[in-house]
Amino acid sequence: MGSTGGHLTQLLALKPWWERHERSWVTFKSRHAESLLAGERIAWAYHPTTRNIPNLIRNTWLAWRLLRRDRPDVIVSTGAGVAFPFFLLGRLWRIPTVFIEVYDRIDSPTLTGRLVRPLASLFLVQWEEQRRFFPNAVVVGSLL
Repeated sequence: MGSTGGHLTQLLALKPWWERHERSWVTFKSRHAESLLAGERIAWAYHPTTRNIPNLIRNTWLAWRLLRRDRPDVIVSTGAGVAFPFFLLGRLWRIPTVFIEVYDRIDSPTLTGRLVRPLASLFLVQWEEQRRFFPNAVVVGSLL
């Protein structure tokens, strides 16, 4: 799961891993996302997510429905705000969660990263410098 643009692009870079697994995607509806995920199982999240309580509620309901229906083995996300309700419910339902902090935030942590870090089973960063904000994170290197 990830927002469109760079978040989704970073998840797509993991194709050698995810193409071997059954999966579904959660992102925002856009022509870019539709073309990149053609043929994939997609649920469209509500946006904007930043400081938007109505869409937080809608995305929490979406997460509830999808996680209850699909009961995934793991939830993987690069953010942004749509990740929070999925990680919260994932934690409550004991579904492992993996968060990958985005590539382009070296000087400050993302809001989503700060929110989901306590909920994440595994927290990954792409730069060693990001560990000053997330000391227990695992550095995986650049996805792009």
